[in-house]
Amino acid sequence: MRILFYDTKSYDKEFFEKLLPSYPGIEIKFIEANIHEETAALAHGYDAICAFVNADLGTPVIEELHRQGVKLILMRCAGYNNVDLETTVKCGIQVVRVPGYSPEAVAEHAMALALTANRHTHKAYIKCRENNFALNGLMGVNFYQKTAGIIGTGKIGQAMAKICRGFGMRVIAYDLFPNKSLDFLEYVSLDELLATSDLISLHCPMTPETEHLINSETIAKMKDGVILVNTSRGGLIKTDDLIAGIRDHKFFAVGLDVYEEESAYVYEDMSSSILPTSTIQRLLSFPNVTMTSHQGFFTVEALTNIAETTLENARAFMNGEELKNQVQ
Repeated sequence: MRILFYDTKSYDKEFFEKLLPSYPGIEIKFIEANIHEETAALAHGYDAICAFVNADLGTPVIEELHRQGVKLILMRCAGYNNVDLETTVKCGIQVVRVPGYSPEAVAEHAMALALTANRHTHKAYIKCRENNFALNGLMGVNFYQKTAGIIGTGKIGQAMAKICRGFGMRVIAYDLFPNKSLDFLEYVSLDELLATSDLISLHCPMTPETEHLINSETIAKMKDGVILVNTSRGGLIKTDDLIAGIRDHKFFAVGLDVYEEESAYVYEDMSSSILPTSTIQRLLSFPNVTMTSHQGFFTVEALTNIAETTLENARAFMNGEELKNQVQ
């Protein structure tokens, strides 16, 4: 089985090549280019392609992959909202993903963002490097005995809830499908969560129902001085409304690992480029906003799990076995 691996980074190659000897019969070609209309034709002669969350897998790309004989799309991530599933069905291309790699990796990063944004750790580090040891502009708030609101209680949301409990917080949650077996959180309505939470952390998938879940209306329902964290999908937040809320002093702090504009250049070094839009720069201009580059998954354990599950998905397809992680 031949797999074309798009958008290869050094760490991708390292973790996949480490495990590849355990999967005889699977051959991987690593290329740096990401997949889009112009590069989809490179998949000629391959049985499958492997892509990440920032790939363009819309209708034209899927149709081109079909013309090139590709039968399988391996998503080395949990999300697949960037895949045109209707077209994959029409073309007979199967799609598999990595539904869970390390919930704790993302949850720990969510708390790291919350703490950094709250206590201004990133600013304090820079000040100390410049021999400025004054504390002005660095005041935070205690999380102890505050209320954490978790939106989405899948594996990552559950891990975040447990971390918040460890901080001595009351944990409430909202989910369209509540898990009544969870005894470390209390389910409430979305309106109650918004109105009572001191920290709100987003851990729900990107769907038509959740797109722009955080908007001017839901922001207005939040407590003044709330801390908002998003490590899930950028589209959960309507960025213009978030910026308006920041300008209105609604938020004590905001921590973002994902944002609406990221797909075009996430994981790329754009330091010498002029970005075509200014949303990210506008967010970074606020002193109470902390941003990272979609790195919540980026731990040794998570990358190992991603490589292992992806290769297991490929082996199952190669051997005609049930695809346990099939998307559709």
